[in-house]
Parts: sequence; C-alpha cells; structure tokens
Amino acid sequence: MARMPSAERRTQLTEAAIRAMTRDGVARTTTRSIAAEARVSLSVFHYCFDSKQALLEAVIEAITAHCLTVVREAIRPKPTLRETIRAGFQAYWDHVCAQPGEHMLTYELTQYALRQPGFEHLARRQYALYRDTYAELIRQLGRDTGAVPRVPVGVLAGYLAAMTDGLTLALLVLGDEKGAAEILDVITDHVEGLMDA
Repeated sequence: MARMPSAERRTQLTEAAIRAMTRDGVARTTTRSIAAEARVSLSVFHYCFDSKQALLEAVIEAITAHCLTVVREAIRPKPTLRETIRAGFQAYWDHVCAQPGEHMLTYELTQYALRQPGFEHLARRQYALYRDTYAELIRQLGRDTGAVPRVPVGVLAGYLAAMTDGLTLALLVLGDEKGAAEILDVITDHVEGLMDA
C-alpha cells in the first residue's frame, strides 16, 4: 500500500464511507466495509478516525462541500441578479438529480444521529453547516454583484437551507423534477425580492 499523507487518507476514507453508506445505509456500514471500499487496512481507518462520530462529521462536511463547489462556480455574475441566483439553485438541483443517493444519505445521517445517544450534536452540526454554507454563498453573491440582503444574512441563509432541504426531500420522495423546477423559480423570485441590487 502506497504511503499517503494523513489528510489525503482521511479524504479517501470519507469518500469511501459516502459510497458505502449510500449503497448499504448508515446503520449497516461498518468500519471494516469502509476500509474494504477504500482498499486499506482496518488499522489505517482507525489511525485516521478515532470514532464513528468523527467519521460521520467528515461525511457530512464532504457531502456539503460537494454541493458548495458546484454552486459557488455557478453563481458567478450573470447579466441579471435573477439569472445569477437561479444559476446557483440550478447547480444545486443538478447535483441532487445526479446524486440522489448521496442526498438521501444526508437525511439518513440526520435520523441516525438523532436516534443515537451522544450523536445528536452531529445533526445540529449538519444543519448549522447548511445554514453557514448559504451564508457564505450570500456573501459571495454580494461581493460579486453588489446585491445586499434586506434581511439579516443569517435569517436568509436559514430560510434557503430550510427551503432547499424540504424541496430536496420532496423530490426524493415524489420524483417530480418538473414541479421542483417550478418551485425553484418561485424561490428565486422571492430571494431576488429580498435583495437590493
């Protein structure tokens, strides 16, 4: 086995955990199955992660980062503020449609954390990360376009996190992509109305 810096090894194991959990579910995924998925020894896994909580937190952060990367690129300024906002939502939505299992995993992680004594903070951390991610994107939008929210950034970020979270779950349950796109248009109009350009 090739030697690899520990940060890279953690990333490798986190991505392997995402694949294994998406395929097998959180409860049925073991440290052994993650190590096998990553093609490393169990001792390497335990060297990189000292607890299941640390692994789950890394998984939550990695899945959020996957979305953040595509949305951050998408909200580069377009001819209008509305087009810029809608492009960000579309990038997120394209990721949901391309990776439904990964997004389904986020809901399973939440439920797992809430049901496991001592893991509840992971669910709170997950939703705080969603809000913080939206706050970062709102600030980027402001820097790039000069748009200023009419409501506090934290409030708007919480609203967007709740809206997209609910819409994502509805798509996973109902499979109505057309209906979801229409809802994203309404959310886009609402967000644009909450910004001073």
